[in-house]
Amino acid sequence: MRKIERREFIKLAGTGAGAILASGLFHDRLLAGELPPAGASLWDDRFGVSREVMAEVLRSALSKGGDFADLFFEYKILVNVTMEDDIIRQSSESVIRGVGIRVLKGRQTGFGYTSSLIPESMNRAALTAAAIASSGVKVRPPDIRERRPDKQVYLLEKLFTDAPLEDRLALVKEAYSATLAYDKRIVKAIVRLNDEMQYVTIVNSEGLMISDARPQVRLYVTAIAQEGQGRSTGNSSAAGRVGYTFFRRPGSTPKETGQKAAQEAIALLTAVNPAVGEQPVVLGGGAGVMIHEAVGHPLEGEGIWRKTSIVWDKFGQMVANPAVTIYEDATLPELRGSLNIDDEGTPTRRTMMIEKGKLAGFLLDRLSAGILGLEPNGHGRRDSYRSFPLCRMTNTILAKGEASPEDILKTVKKGFYAVAYEGGVVGSNGQFTFSVHLGYLIEDGRLTRPVKNATLIGANLQVLKDIELVGNDQHGDYFKGVCLRGGQSAAVTGVTPTFKIRQMTIGGRL
Repeated sequence: MRKIERREFIKLAGTGAGAILASGLFHDRLLAGELPPAGASLWDDRFGVSREVMAEVLRSALSKGGDFADLFFEYKILVNVTMEDDIIRQSSESVIRGVGIRVLKGRQTGFGYTSSLIPESMNRAALTAAAIASSGVKVRPPDIRERRPDKQVYLLEKLFTDAPLEDRLALVKEAYSATLAYDKRIVKAIVRLNDEMQYVTIVNSEGLMISDARPQVRLYVTAIAQEGQGRSTGNSSAAGRVGYTFFRRPGSTPKETGQKAAQEAIALLTAVNPAVGEQPVVLGGGAGVMIHEAVGHPLEGEGIWRKTSIVWDKFGQMVANPAVTIYEDATLPELRGSLNIDDEGTPTRRTMMIEKGKLAGFLLDRLSAGILGLEPNGHGRRDSYRSFPLCRMTNTILAKGEASPEDILKTVKKGFYAVAYEGGVVGSNGQFTFSVHLGYLIEDGRLTRPVKNATLIGANLQVLKDIELVGNDQHGDYFKGVCLRGGQSAAVTGVTPTFKIRQMTIGGRL
């Protein structure tokens, strides 16, 4: 076990919304000034709940006649460091621990949670979840058997959880200095480093018991440039399910991250407003956010079985140009959305969504898969133990094509090239609007002046059919973001090569 100093212990066990600690084995270890190590006994070391108690809680959850129940134990350490105005503006550390208890009865979901892992508290939460059913039945406790994840997709070398605060400060200061040093017109930099380590154990009424230890780190840099009366902002990030060594790789260093943010801010100082109207559009790697929103969400299982998605009845149909293949893959190493198992304990795998233009599959959690008569494919995700799982994306990928990015640009006489995005809105009818933070005019097959204040307006099914060319370039600067849905957040990735859309509506912003 790792000994911790009294000052560190006070931060871990401090009061406030960030720290949720209850009585039990783990609490006793904190009082002794020790943190339990990562290892095979994840549920015992971090939760202190025996299999007998787990089985009893599951029996309570099913006591009213539910079809299925699961327990989602979570222990998470979160650390945030922010540097601004040449000082460390904020440094915080918090610990979250608790269990969420879910009961399924047909299409209904019952849910309860508690931060106290004593049997009485868990049984009360289980009976709350059980209330969706009404028939009292005797339930035989499940024979709980441990299963291990069949893969390891996280970089577990030199985890931030085990690193001193000085290591975090060194990364933040390196990015901060590089941002300001890029150009004298950079007048301000803000650097945020957010890292977390989440330990989960999932136990269900079918006897499954499986655990996972998930790192998540994000270095985010904002650069502000000023020249005369002009002022602009650039952003860049390096992120993933990684450890400290990730930030020493070429392309992911704090220096490069800061320079990318500064470069974007400088480019926007001379940016012009867009030429509005219908025109060809070429999208760079940042377009992963558009694929995520406009393609991924309509294929989530809940919208399919509820028939609220625009594609609920289009399985097996051509919905895109044959050059388009889009898939989900949480098994890709180290990306923000990567997972060994989802939050229902289902092993993750590659899931084909659109294959050569044809709608080939949906994203399924246990509930949607059961309703649709299919198998879950690893897309049940929770914000925390306080939330029941929703069907969500992980890493959404537009597969590479055959055209070079240079040849794609040469096909455009006059058009728009989108680089960086600020987000967008997609309706249930497939209509969307995306704000482009930085773009470029395309004139005679070349990128010329930078563009600001542009929006992309379209409909997802039409855009999929209007994709003419897909690049063969390596996935470079991609969407590394947070997806918000149903009041819950989830870390996600969207990856695309360069691709061309025959035409879209380009709008401006007031």
